[in-house]
Amino acid sequence: MSDETPKNVFVLGLDEANLPTLQAVPGAKHLNFRPLLTIGELQGGEVSVPRLLDRAQSELDAFEGRIDAVVGYWDFPVSTLVPILGERYGTRHTSLESVVKCEHKYWSRLEQRKVTDRHPRFGRVDLDAGDPRPPEGVRFPMWLKPALSYSSELAFGVKDMDEFRAAVAEIREGIARVGRPFEDILDRVGLPPEMEGVGAQVCLAEEAMTGIQVAVEGYVHEGEVTVYGVLDSINYPDTSSFLRHQYPSALPPEVLRRLHDVTGRVMRQIGFDGATFSVEYFYDPATREIGLLEINPRHSQSHAELFQFVDGVPNHHCMLALALGEDPRMPAGEGSHAVAAKWYHRWFTDGTVSRVPSAEDVARIERETAGLRVDVVPRQGQRLSELPQQDSYSYELAHVFTGGSSEDDLRAKFDHCVAGLGLAFD
Repeated sequence: MSDETPKNVFVLGLDEANLPTLQAVPGAKHLNFRPLLTIGELQGGEVSVPRLLDRAQSELDAFEGRIDAVVGYWDFPVSTLVPILGERYGTRHTSLESVVKCEHKYWSRLEQRKVTDRHPRFGRVDLDAGDPRPPEGVRFPMWLKPALSYSSELAFGVKDMDEFRAAVAEIREGIARVGRPFEDILDRVGLPPEMEGVGAQVCLAEEAMTGIQVAVEGYVHEGEVTVYGVLDSINYPDTSSFLRHQYPSALPPEVLRRLHDVTGRVMRQIGFDGATFSVEYFYDPATREIGLLEINPRHSQSHAELFQFVDGVPNHHCMLALALGEDPRMPAGEGSHAVAAKWYHRWFTDGTVSRVPSAEDVARIERETAGLRVDVVPRQGQRLSELPQQDSYSYELAHVFTGGSSEDDLRAKFDHCVAGLGLAFD
């Protein structure tokens, strides 16, 4: 990003947590980051895609300067607004169809099985049936999830018919919040015969996978798929809720090669190009098998600090470079820490937050420990069950980013931070 003329980069859902890492990319001093729509507009309640497009276009049309890029690092609707706006304003983007093939979990599975068998058995659940049943050939334990969801919202692990029926009832109740707006997007793309009549308010069932969960981060540039990092995701014991994401992965090189191979084949099949992605997998050490969980048509903003700690550059760099037509290559191992992690401080029961640390408290905790940054999630007085975008089993209290010399060092920093936050609940 060596051009001295400042470039205007419009960021859908620009938030305070990501602004520092955006400003840390190479050449950021020559970029003007401009907010486009708010997080509340993009993720609050049931969104209206036509209304969001009208608002975004009004803001862009009113801007008197040059529009050099429109980018975003959130899931639907941001992921789909980027190519739609890119088409209108002539900014770089992957196709809307390739994004939808990633986001629509059922369509994504249909595309994946054309080039790999590294996915679980899956099928659709008829939510309109009087007594819905699991798809033929899909066995317990399984996961039920909408075709599209936020942060594992309405995703349920079930091990028998009683749990299956309870999960179906909850999905029926809540699927329209995201499914109905997604119908507007499906109307904009050409659907293959196998997707005719499927729609967006569809429930997917797939056999549960076991093992170590990993995330493969990369991008496609001029048809070439590049993986720049693999992270391990570790859950709280006996749960499906993340405890931390840790970078770099500790998996053997042979497993990493296989992950690279499957990722390349799938992203080429989908027709993805000129954008970043994050693909989630399971690796089972007992069977040495890998299984593809899902494809996200954007890089993970959750991992920006981790790449900055270890490689010296946040992964936002790839998104911005691709959007501006520049070299998206990431450095490796040029950061100040050997390993890094994003920790999720969680609570597994409902309650009302009676105390949160002040901004001064958080700043003091960060000063006390090198390689530490903290984002507190709830507000004082907020009920945890009212927090947006939580998984089906827990509530996020704080995100703790740590860089260190070893895994033990990362854990010590996390424990010290949690003890100092002093969060309390009624």
